[in-house]
Amino acid sequence: MTDSFGARTTLEVGGQNHEIYKLDAVTEGHVDRLPYSLKILLENLLRHEDGRDVTRADILALANWDPKAQPSTEISFTPSRVILQDFTGVPAVVDLAAMRDAVVKLGGSADKINPLSPAELVIDHSVQVDRYGSADSLDLNNKIEFNRNKERYSFLRWGQTAFENFRVVPPNTGIVHQVNLEYLGRVVFDAEKDGVKRAYPDTVVGTDSHTTMINGLGVLGWGVGGIEAEAAMLGQPITMLIPQVVGFKLTGNLTEGTTATDLVLTVTEMLRERGVVGKFVEFFGDGLSQLPLADRATLGNMSPEFGSTCAIFPIDAETIRYLTLSGRDAKHIELIEAYARAQGMWREEGAPDALYSDMLELDMSTVEPSIAGPKRPQDRIALSAADTTFLGHLEKSVADRGQGGKATVTANGQSYELKDGAVLIAAITSCTNTSNPAVMLAAGLLARNAKERGLTTKPWVKTSLAPGSKVVTDYLEKAGLIDDLDAMGFYTVGYGCTTCIGNSGPLKDEIEQAVKDNNIVGCSVLSGNRNFEGRIHPLVQMNFLASPPLVVAYALAGNMDINLYTDPLGQDSDGNDVFMKDIWPSAKEVQDVITSSIDSSMFKNSYAGVFDGDKNWNGLAVPEGEIYTWDSASTYVKNPPYFEGMTLETQPVSNIKGARVLALLGDSVTTDHISPAGSIAADSPAAKYLAEQGVQRADFNSYGSRRGNHEVMMRGTFANIRLRNQLAPGTEGGWTRHQPTGEEMSIYDASLKYRLDGTPLIVLAGSEYGTGSSRDWAAKGTLLLGVKAVIARSFERIHRSNLIGMGVLPLQFKDGESAESLGLTGKETFDIDGQNDASAKTVTVTARAEDGATVSFEALVRIDTPKERDYYEHGGILHYVLRQLVGAAKAA
Repeated sequence: MTDSFGARTTLEVGGQNHEIYKLDAVTEGHVDRLPYSLKILLENLLRHEDGRDVTRADILALANWDPKAQPSTEISFTPSRVILQDFTGVPAVVDLAAMRDAVVKLGGSADKINPLSPAELVIDHSVQVDRYGSADSLDLNNKIEFNRNKERYSFLRWGQTAFENFRVVPPNTGIVHQVNLEYLGRVVFDAEKDGVKRAYPDTVVGTDSHTTMINGLGVLGWGVGGIEAEAAMLGQPITMLIPQVVGFKLTGNLTEGTTATDLVLTVTEMLRERGVVGKFVEFFGDGLSQLPLADRATLGNMSPEFGSTCAIFPIDAETIRYLTLSGRDAKHIELIEAYARAQGMWREEGAPDALYSDMLELDMSTVEPSIAGPKRPQDRIALSAADTTFLGHLEKSVADRGQGGKATVTANGQSYELKDGAVLIAAITSCTNTSNPAVMLAAGLLARNAKERGLTTKPWVKTSLAPGSKVVTDYLEKAGLIDDLDAMGFYTVGYGCTTCIGNSGPLKDEIEQAVKDNNIVGCSVLSGNRNFEGRIHPLVQMNFLASPPLVVAYALAGNMDINLYTDPLGQDSDGNDVFMKDIWPSAKEVQDVITSSIDSSMFKNSYAGVFDGDKNWNGLAVPEGEIYTWDSASTYVKNPPYFEGMTLETQPVSNIKGARVLALLGDSVTTDHISPAGSIAADSPAAKYLAEQGVQRADFNSYGSRRGNHEVMMRGTFANIRLRNQLAPGTEGGWTRHQPTGEEMSIYDASLKYRLDGTPLIVLAGSEYGTGSSRDWAAKGTLLLGVKAVIARSFERIHRSNLIGMGVLPLQFKDGESAESLGLTGKETFDIDGQNDASAKTVTVTARAEDGATVSFEALVRIDTPKERDYYEHGGILHYVLRQLVGAAKAA
């Protein structure tokens, strides 16, 4: 490494010297006015300057950052660590294991495939709500989870022993982002190498889009696809354009009756409307002094819903308070504060504002209680208008339904009417809100008040509580609120994502049947961050995000057509109406319980043995050796085909000729639409494959849990039950039309037919293609189906990057153009010319209709950086890394 600015110096803290790279050594530009997030990037460049990946010119470009300029300068960012969850972590470890096989075949050494920086995986996405509403729900769900996932967990245990710098947090511990916030987050690294102690900012990329939750702690991090995370683990810097930074000024205080969830939904609406895709968001202003760190983390968590790369807060006194509360080492906390102050990264009251590309401002006293839905997190609804808004959506939903919409259900000697708008699922779930004591304790207090008034949840509501860590259970127990939540049906069902990721589990048989037979529009209310179509439950058509106390309130109400301000939730024992205002806890009540119920010992005790695991985990049979022994009979873990036939030499990029359209899609197609994580439909290609392997229906598990098996996942690509492919009008799900024969069939079956004919495939789509989770299988499955290019009106950041990482070409219609405006029906054959020119910013697309008529148009090549071009020309990022590692070893 070089140090052309002489930035390397010593910081003395607590009698110890730490080597640091001082930002003020860069005297050109306006380093002191850079946003906090860009100061972190600048330090990263200073520390990794080598004259090749990071040059003096890169550092000066960042020091002289023009906030109003369109991003054009590429830099290399090297994160300090990588964090994974099991849905995305298993395929990442599968890829690393496959890369070890491949590197040996190419003449290299298996130990070249090894994380160079800390990589930590938290198993949190596999537990499902199979059992609920009883005291043994947690124990039963844990047993079911282990039985379902033994193969996957055994594989992860192998990875834990085979790879260096790789640790696994076992299941039944907590949600990855909450564990990251409460324990794994360093804020400032205190590392020792060659006898020298070094201090530098904690930076992280994660295989989950909500990695941004750690931004609330002042840690710069964001979600990436698994393939990009794998490259980062292997020492490959992440290339990016120096971003624009949007400043979001917070003033005032939240008022009585509002929660952090209401604030988050308001900010989400504002930022999504402003347009911040690909940008950094940075919160500032005196209002931060009134914002607890848990609220900051809730805001950071929702960055993917804004569309931004990150949503960060600077380090200040509140950061230190939280680190102390959560049991961090006192000496390390001292280092964090000293480092932040020395680098100009400490937030001071009244300090001049940084430079920003754009600014928004919100007086938090104007925030009102809200929910969001029915299918996008940015569609905020004022709680006061929730009933009328829902009824408006319902009217559109059932316009052509005909009969149906209600039924009488009888179960366990009890009869009730189930109708449109029924809250079928009420779940306190997700990293977003279960990390926040204020809203969790508010939910408990509301449950207590409801119990005292004799209220109960409606019998058709599936209720669940999934704390983000065991610390939550500790403080709910200390506050005496666990029994009250239990009384309302909110028994703890697991420590994991559960409903928010789609692991909501089955509804009662009689309810499922009534919904199917009568076309009932059912609803869910969850304290999560995602409510996309088909994500929460296949039979639940509308999904609403809400704060934990509102989740309890809606479970009491039982239907979305209620006005929680004017309609009663039920009657007390004397027959008197009880309204939400009668049981809603005051802000003082909540704060008093926080003060009396939470202390640092809870965090210290909970995380004392965080990597140890229970007897189930430690009793797993674990394969040995640095090369994984693939089991051909496994339906969970298979050696993927990405490296078959790979050589050290790259193949030249060729133009695409005679391509057919596999799917013609509209706007806001999410990664859930492309690669669902939830249940595997009984009649789907993936189900047929599993049945052929002898897997019983009850053991299908979910797509998310099967991500280590490419055979399942390629069959599940574009298999979301709510996907609408315009090539197969009138259908929902993974259907298309095979153009040469005109036959309607599954997308997977059509892709097989095209493959036999040697026909390349493309996808046509609208705006915001690939929004949502950082799901690398949305790109992997696309590749394995034979798709060579995706042409969309716009892309979400992570999915565009993932497509390139798998060697799929992302193309964008020019402004004002779309498949519709160009008259494309999807029945044409397509030629794409010009992508073999590395300098080309556009390609020529020629669509030839059945009658011979042609339409030609220019499309933008969304390969945004030179490094991305390298990845694409190598056939993907993993191929690029393999060739680099083997080439370097042979050169040495």
